Amino acid sequence: MISTRGNLYSIYAMLIAMAMFSLMDAVIKLLSARYPAMQVAALRGLTSLPLVLVYVYWRGAFTGMFKVRWSLHLLRAALGIAMLSLFTFGLRDVSMAEAYSIIFVAPALITALSVVFLKESVNAPRWIAVAVGLAGVVVVLRPTGEGLMSVGGAALLGAAVCYAISAIAGRLLSRTDRSEHMVLWLMLMVGAGASLLAAPRWVAIGAPDTFLLCALAVTGFLGQLAITEAFNKGEASSVAPFEYSALAWGLGLDWMLWNALPDRYTMVGAAIIIGSGIYLVRHEQVHASAEHP
Repeated sequence: MISTRGNLYSIYAMLIAMAMFSLMDAVIKLLSARYPAMQVAALRGLTSLPLVLVYVYWRGAFTGMFKVRWSLHLLRAALGIAMLSLFTFGLRDVSMAEAYSIIFVAPALITALSVVFLKESVNAPRWIAVAVGLAGVVVVLRPTGEGLMSVGGAALLGAAVCYAISAIAGRLLSRTDRSEHMVLWLMLMVGAGASLLAAPRWVAIGAPDTFLLCALAVTGFLGQLAITEAFNKGEASSVAPFEYSALAWGLGLDWMLWNALPDRYTMVGAAIIIGSGIYLVRHEQVHASAEHP
């Protein structure tokens, strides 16, 4: 049984993870103004790869790294490339707070997709929460339909779908493959695959952006370690709601770096999406406790 102290430790780890990922996304937004979206996706994988290799070596996980389920690893890599490029493209013209509000619909999408791919049963309250979360996305993208037609909003929604499908593939992979191998092959394949796709329009990296690339590598790597630690040491129902602290970071970074603040539609929609997400997480915990007291 996980103790209250373990949950508190995991909550701190999750808050650190969201801070790191938010800083990483700010770097991605800065890079997206000067480099194509596919190239930024490639840089995300390539810059993190050296740190991932050191981590895998430290964990002694190179043994058996080729005995994996290649089909699912290739699927996750393709989804990772699509997600990163779509997210980068959408983030270029959209504030971080608005981007996060759209991406936060992923838990609802994962719940819906788990019925198809994992053959899980979803009861009526969970379907209602999924519908409420999707309604929140419509509010963020504007009830008038103007926001829904924006290319950036559509790209971010596509990124959320890719993330949700990748999460389902990750659940399937975790049944047979080590987490270190999952991270290693994802970064390696995303870096290599996105580099090949970005090669025809590759833009030379400017010397002033070296610092941004270092920040991209460190924040992404530390964020991944922190979020892994959070879910390993604490209960998901206690830890997962703190993922939404990324919105506070997004608001602060929007204001400090771009002097931008979200409008009322974004805030109302974000509240709806976050509420449905927290309900889904709590409901999952209650459901699991009832089945396995």
